[in-house]
Amino acid sequence: MQIEHIDINETVAKARAMLAQEKNISMGFKAAIEVLFVIITLLSNRFNLNSKNSSKPPSSDPNREKQSQKNASGKKPGGQPGHNGANLKPVANLDKVQFIAVDKTALPKGKYHENGYDARQVIDIRISRYVVEYRAQILVDKQGNKFTAPFPEGVVRPVQYGSELKAHVVYLSQFQLLPYNRINDYFAKEINLPLSMGSVYNFNAEAYKALEEFAAIVLCTTAFH
Repeated sequence: MQIEHIDINETVAKARAMLAQEKNISMGFKAAIEVLFVIITLLSNRFNLNSKNSSKPPSSDPNREKQSQKNASGKKPGGQPGHNGANLKPVANLDKVQFIAVDKTALPKGKYHENGYDARQVIDIRISRYVVEYRAQILVDKQGNKFTAPFPEGVVRPVQYGSELKAHVVYLSQFQLLPYNRINDYFAKEINLPLSMGSVYNFNAEAYKALEEFAAIVLCTTAFH
């Protein structure tokens, strides 16, 4: 988009290309600049938002098309006939089955036999820490030589953060634009997993490094077009 005859996307792309050519800049500084690029892009896009292409309420959109009547189409509010709704459907792969027995003391006297069950599902989420311990088998031959099974790729420390946790942190930081201290507070209170702001910074830098080659390819492709 353009603001005051300035093409924001083109300008950011040129700045990224210049930054990629700099060899004497630290990865941390590059990661910080990349965050600024993301913020600039998001803020510039907001200038082009209205009540039709965003969550902006119509009442705050001065350029909205005003209807002469509240319900100009004459249709009833809500889903229309033939509309595919978003109703929940039963899940086949259950995580837990909780059996509820009939309180026989509350029944009239007599003999009863079981006739199946009535099922209801409650779909919920659990935000919790998930720890995997890899135990590499060690074999020793008659000469006393040890042979240890190899750990999975990337498992190099006695205790370390997993890739899914790192990805979630980068998502909160770079896409949702949460400050480092709020990410730290979220992990400490909701997941009971203290996470330093330095770790958040390191995860962002690691993600930037992993995507550096991909970003260079995208920039080159954009330049040729």
